[in-house]
Amino acid sequence: MPSEVAVSCTGIKKTFHTGESDVIALKGINLTVNAGELFMLVGPAGCGKTTLISVIAGILEQDAGTCLVFGKNLHTMSESKRTKFRGENIGFVFQSYNLIPTLSILENVSIPLLIRGISKQIAEERAREKLEMVGLAARTNALSTELSGGQQQRVAIARALVHEPKLIVCDEPTAALDQETGLKVMEIFRNVALQNNRALIVVTHDSRIFSFADRIAKLDDGNIEKIVTSTANL
Repeated sequence: MPSEVAVSCTGIKKTFHTGESDVIALKGINLTVNAGELFMLVGPAGCGKTTLISVIAGILEQDAGTCLVFGKNLHTMSESKRTKFRGENIGFVFQSYNLIPTLSILENVSIPLLIRGISKQIAEERAREKLEMVGLAARTNALSTELSGGQQQRVAIARALVHEPKLIVCDEPTAALDQETGLKVMEIFRNVALQNNRALIVVTHDSRIFSFADRIAKLDDGNIEKIVTSTANL
C-alpha cells in the first residue's frame, strides 16, 4: 500500500523585502514527504531550507503556491485554527533548543500539553514518559542549565513528541553536538519519532547524519536541485 502523504508543497515561492532590495528565498518549490519517512533538506546557508520548513509548519506565509500538511492547508485557516492544528499535529525542534531556563525539564516538556488545556497531572505523566524514552528519566527535576548540550537537545525532542504530533520538523538538530552525541540524537529520531507512521523533516548541514535519511533533498538558491536516496548521488 502507498504511504500516506504527510506534506505536499506545490509551487511554493517566498520573497523577503529588505530595504531597497528583495531576497528571493524560494523560487517555486515542489515537494512531497510521506508518513513514516525521515526526510532531510540539505544545502548551503541561505539556500531557503529554514524558510521552507517555516512555511510547512505554518509559521511563515508563502507568497505563492500551496502547502498541505496531512491534507490540510494551514495558510487558509484562521490564526486560532492554525495554532490549534499546529498544537495537535506538528512538533518543532529548534536549533537553539528554546528551553525555559527557570523551569525544570519536566515542566519544559509539559508546556505543549498545558497550552492545550490538559491538566498538570496528566501533562507531567506524559512528559515523564517522553523523558524516559530519550534517556532522561532520572533528570526530570533538573534545570536545562544543568544539562549538557546533548541532554538539552534530548529534552527538546521529548517536548516535540509529548503531544504525539504526526509531523516533526527539526532545524539543525545536531549542529552544536559532537559526533557521538549527534548520532545518538538521530538514533532517537529513528527509533522514537518515526513510530506510529509519523513524518520527520530535518534541516541540516551535518553530513555525518545523512545516512539516517530515507530521502535527501538538495537545495540551492531557492530551488530543489535533486532528491536522492543515497548520499553517493548528492
